[in-house]
Amino acid sequence: MSNGVHAACSVFDLFLGVLVGAGLILLSYFGVIAVVLAWLGSFAATVNTAVGVIGIIAVILFAYCIFRRLWRCCFGGRC
Repeated sequence: MSNGVHAACSVFDLFLGVLVGAGLILLSYFGVIAVVLAWLGSFAATVNTAVGVIGIIAVILFAYCIFRRLWRCCFGGRC
């Protein structure tokens, strides 16, 4: 039974989440974040790594949500 609380995310919203996560990964990979935060010294590398990890987690979670939603739409009988 559901308690009446439903997430109102469309596949497009979830796809945008994947794109944001991929953008974070690319910014981290190319070191753009570390360059912007260079005034922090060696802490900038830590922040750069943390942003990359957050990006990877976002991509995995949003991609899983897209897959689950599309699977339910295609094979579950309801969208």
